[in-house]
Amino acid sequence: MRAATSLLALSLFCASSAVVLADDTTAAIMKRLDALERENASLRSKINQIDAKKTVAHTPAVQAQKPVTAVASSNPPIGTISSSMIPTAGTGSLAGPDAARSADIVEDGWYFRKKPGSKNLTFLTPGGEISAYGQFDVSLDLTTKGIGNLGVPGDSPVGNVGWQPALSTNLSYVGVRGAQKLSGYDTRFVYQMETQIDISATSGVGESNSNFSNVVKGGLTSRNSYIGLASESLGALKAGKTDAPYKTSTQSMNPFSGMLGDYSVIMGNSGGDNRVEFGTRLDHSIWYESPSLSGFTFAALYSPGQNRASNSDNIASGESDCSGGNSPVSGGATACTDGSFSDALSVSGTYKNGPLLLTAAYERHQKVNRSSDVAGSGLEDLDVVDEDARKIGIQLVLPTKTTVSAIYEQMHRYVPAVLSFQNERQRNGTWLAVTQEITPLDNISFGWAHAFRTPGDPGQHNTAGGPDPQNQADMFTAAYKHTISPGLLWYVDYAATINGRDAHYDLGAGGRGVTTDCHDATGSSGGLAAGPHCWAGGKLQGVSTGVKYNF
Repeated sequence: MRAATSLLALSLFCASSAVVLADDTTAAIMKRLDALERENASLRSKINQIDAKKTVAHTPAVQAQKPVTAVASSNPPIGTISSSMIPTAGTGSLAGPDAARSADIVEDGWYFRKKPGSKNLTFLTPGGEISAYGQFDVSLDLTTKGIGNLGVPGDSPVGNVGWQPALSTNLSYVGVRGAQKLSGYDTRFVYQMETQIDISATSGVGESNSNFSNVVKGGLTSRNSYIGLASESLGALKAGKTDAPYKTSTQSMNPFSGMLGDYSVIMGNSGGDNRVEFGTRLDHSIWYESPSLSGFTFAALYSPGQNRASNSDNIASGESDCSGGNSPVSGGATACTDGSFSDALSVSGTYKNGPLLLTAAYERHQKVNRSSDVAGSGLEDLDVVDEDARKIGIQLVLPTKTTVSAIYEQMHRYVPAVLSFQNERQRNGTWLAVTQEITPLDNISFGWAHAFRTPGDPGQHNTAGGPDPQNQADMFTAAYKHTISPGLLWYVDYAATINGRDAHYDLGAGGRGVTTDCHDATGSSGGLAAGPHCWAGGKLQGVSTGVKYNF
């Protein structure tokens, strides 16, 4: 290398000498020699740096870093580095052995790349993978509360309770989920973070003229989010918040999910409001999901109440709202007395074999506080008892590409006999849905839900309440769906909730941004006697068209 350098210098000198001799001056010769000496010194410095790097790269200290490259390459790269492969941050900015290790990662491995064969946003990482997913759903609705004819002179519903257009965001969310291998174990660390997306409205606390919530549903990780351990052979153990097994067990039997006429208007809805007591997400929970064993799967969840009050009328520790989906003022009181509960348990079992699916589920809420229903009667302490629900479901896909789903449900509230006159939380319910595929891109669905009568009723603005109420209800739904392209769906549907004289089931429970319920536009929230008034016996209707995109 040094000989080559001397030869290069000599060549440059000879070439320069010809020009210098032409000048025929000694000063010019000396000036040119000085310039050549500076160029030669610069060349020697650069060559020495190259020799030093090669020497360091072959030392044992650098070779000891090679296992890092092996870990990074546990999922071997396919092809060359492209826009889907993101090199390690900071590459080229390190010195010494760290610089050599960084260069090895870029040359021999990768850190983040698209998963081969994946149709969604799934990327491989060293020893794991991470996925981005989401759903956007916005619809144009036209609905009516159907309560305009329920009043009497001097006492009629206030405001516009007839047909009204609205733009609604329905079950829209984004999230990330991933898994990371644990070295030496047949187990992965799994995680998910998911949040609601409000497309047609501004995110904020949930507030209406009939309820209030401190939860910002558009806030980060407001939906199903968890961390846990998962194994192909042993199942998964997770902690966080999630849709309870009772809810997920029959989700495939609801072709109107998030639409007008979602089966949650009646199924799992013990009181008929926009809340769905037995078909909801449970916070601060730990749960187990089994692997499939010859078609059988099992799930079990426990959620500690975290409530210091013996009657569950406090907000759970670490939470911002009362449990049970009610606010401290929704029942006219300053505490959680309109459905707040303590511990919750939810389990489900499912069998899947080809076109047949069978499922059964059970859920129990302890110390459910509904003392606002009997406020001032002296019986408040008796109205803090357990509630539970159980259901069985069957789904069958016929050779005609017809999917038939049916559910039978029982809900029970364990109040003493003295309070049976106001017990509207104990009843049975049924659901029947039929979906017919017309073409690979088109289908049509029909649904019918029925809520049976309850032992009693606390009464609403236009009903006296008491035993043997006429609070049965039926909901009918029809929908047409067309797949525009993979992941993009257009739909149109119609739904009607026909309430009995004392019933007040809504239209829209189950994940819609805009719901239609029994309340008019009077006054401020709180209590049975205060506004806004809930008018039982409404005939609610609505038509909706929207676009849904999944990725």
